[in-house]
Amino acid sequence: MPSFFFNTDEFNKRYRVSRTLGTGSFATVKVCTLKEDKNVQRAVKIMNLLTMKAEDAEALETEMQILYDMDHPNIVKLYETYRSKKNVYLVMELMMGGEMFDRIVEKEHYEESMARRDLISIAKALEYCHKQDIVHRDLKPENLLYSDETNDAVVKLADFGLAKVCKEEPFMKTACGTPGYVAPEILQGDKYDFKVDVWSFGVIAYILLCGFPPFYHPNNAELFRQIKRGKYEFPSPYWDDVSQDAKDFINFMLVTNPVERPTISEVLQHKWLQGDANSNLTGNLDKLREYNATRKFKNAVNGIKAVARMRKSLAGGDHAADISAAVTASGKKMATVP
Repeated sequence: MPSFFFNTDEFNKRYRVSRTLGTGSFATVKVCTLKEDKNVQRAVKIMNLLTMKAEDAEALETEMQILYDMDHPNIVKLYETYRSKKNVYLVMELMMGGEMFDRIVEKEHYEESMARRDLISIAKALEYCHKQDIVHRDLKPENLLYSDETNDAVVKLADFGLAKVCKEEPFMKTACGTPGYVAPEILQGDKYDFKVDVWSFGVIAYILLCGFPPFYHPNNAELFRQIKRGKYEFPSPYWDDVSQDAKDFINFMLVTNPVERPTISEVLQHKWLQGDANSNLTGNLDKLREYNATRKFKNAVNGIKAVARMRKSLAGGDHAADISAAVTASGKKMATVP
C-alpha cells in the first residue's frame, strides 16, 4: 500500500461530508468540510474499487502519485488520500466554477482577451508539468475547471489519469488521449514526448477563438486521417474578426511534425499571448454553444456504453482482488485508450 494512503477512520475524524456534486459509474464526488475549520471546504472523490476496471485503477494510482507532488496555482490540488477495503477517497481542491467551455457559453460578450487569459493559465500549468517531467496526455475541455463562479475565477488543469512521468524514458509509445485533441504522432504510432500536449493545447485554442474544432468528422477513422494530414482552415465568417496574431498563434502550434512544433515555454512567448489584440468574438458564441452541446451529448452516450461494457465484464466474475492489487501496485503500464 502506498505511503500516502490514510485509513478512512482518519477521514471521518477530520471531515464532515455534505452534498453530492456528481456521480459516475464507479465514483461519487461530494463536498466535505474540515471539522476544525468550517470555512475550509474541499471535494472528496469516493471511488469504488469493487466496480472499477483494472486499467481505471492503474490510472487512479498514477494520478495520485503525480498529483501528490504538484503545487501550482493552475493545477487542481490533491490534499490527502484515504483507503478502505472497497473505496479510495481523494480529498481535492473544491472547484465550484464548472468546466471552462460551460462557463464561456453562458457569456453575452466574448473577446480575444478573455480567451488569452485562460490560455495563458493553461499553458503555465502545462509548462510546470513539463518541467516536472510530466506529460498530461489528455488535455481537453472536461479537464479545465474554474475555481469558482466569479468573473475573475482561475482556470485549472485537472484529471491526470493518463499522465506519464518520463524522466528516465523521454519518449513514449502508448496510444492514449481523446479523439479530436490527440496529436498526429500518437495516431501514427510513433514515439512521442511533451509536445503532444502542445498540439492538444492548440486545438483548444482554436475552439476558443472560433467556436468549433479544426478537425471534425463523426467517424473517428476519418477524423484521425484529418489530424494526421494536419490540414485545417480559418473559415469565414467565424475567423473574419479574429486577429492575425491569433491565427499565427494557432499555426505556430498545430504543426504535424513534432520536431518543428514549439515547446510550451516557446508557446508562452508567442506575440499573441504577450500582446493585447482584443477582437470582439461574441458572434462566435453560438458556434461554441452548439459544439459544447454536441460534445456533452457524445460524452453522455460514451458513458452509457462504458457502463454497459463494465457490467458485461463484471458478469464474468469477481475482479475485486485484481483491481485492489492494481491500485496499490506501482510502475504499471498506462491504460491504452482506443
